[in-house]
Amino acid sequence: MNKKITYTDAPKNISESIMIGEIIHDFLPSPEKLVRKQPKVKITITLNSKSVDFFKHYAKQNNVKYQTMINEVLDLYVQKYKNRIKA
Repeated sequence: MNKKITYTDAPKNISESIMIGEIIHDFLPSPEKLVRKQPKVKITITLNSKSVDFFKHYAKQNNVKYQTMINEVLDLYVQKYKNRIKA
């Protein structure tokens, strides 16, 4: 039952290399390069309980920290509106 596997989702040169048994050198970045290293500032903030409950609910469903989700929303907001700041 040796069914030949066709690798159609990989880039063409990689799928051909796999099919002929050629060694593929590591082309992925190291884990250190995958981690976004942005400086963080610890603050104390008071939020509406409904908002925090919302983020906690979805964070639990997606196995992430709710603070990370809130930070992502803030980052997206800043990204959208940062060009409006007048120096």
